[in-house]
Amino acid sequence: MKILVCISCVPDTTTKINFTADQKAFETQGVQYIINPNDEFGLTRAIRLQQSHGAHVTVVTVGDVSCEPILRKCLAIGADAALRIDTQPQDGYFVAKQLEALCQKQSFDLILTGRESIDYNGGMVGGMLATLLNLPFVTHCVGLEINGDEAFMQREIDGGKEHTKANLPVVVGAQKGLVEEKDLIIPNMRGIMQARQKPLTVEAPVALDSRSQIEHYEKPEARGPVTLFDPSDVDGLLNALQNQAKVL
Repeated sequence: MKILVCISCVPDTTTKINFTADQKAFETQGVQYIINPNDEFGLTRAIRLQQSHGAHVTVVTVGDVSCEPILRKCLAIGADAALRIDTQPQDGYFVAKQLEALCQKQSFDLILTGRESIDYNGGMVGGMLATLLNLPFVTHCVGLEINGDEAFMQREIDGGKEHTKANLPVVVGAQKGLVEEKDLIIPNMRGIMQARQKPLTVEAPVALDSRSQIEHYEKPEARGPVTLFDPSDVDGLLNALQNQAKVL
């Protein structure tokens, strides 16, 4: 079984967000990048399938050379090979088209993406990729088992979980619950040393125009002052909500 895990490199959640002077680009100076958490859950599940089914796991990202340390970390976690499509991601459709071109050249039985990336939270790439490849797509996935040529999945829905199955190949949108945080794999020294010997291939991108354009970014307004009320001052709280905040 061949598994492709799509990796997005995102700013660490503790990063202070700033933009360039023209407010049209994210300021990358001094930013620490990490594996997108939803992608890491998918990668960990892929490694477990590697261990139980003898699967071959390939990780791929769309990005420039600055993404390679993240790919090396994926190799240290246990992936067998890494691919970098050498272009800056423009939007969800652009990324999905680059991944589609790769999947047309190489066949995969299971394609794992994150439910969404934590930087733009678009949640588009998995569904677009599945549509372009004419494959079934299951997102918000919190359970995945493979039996022969079938995938058995659980996905979160409002009020519960849905159990579904599909024939391979299939595209799956991973999230927390597919594996638990405590089960995420921390690279050890042996894995880091082995990662240096594993292949990291750079692929040329397909020519494609972006279908979106950034007008400008802006930060949310700063929080206003907070008024505290004594727990016994219910009348004062109601008066403030009605006459000052005007939410009642």
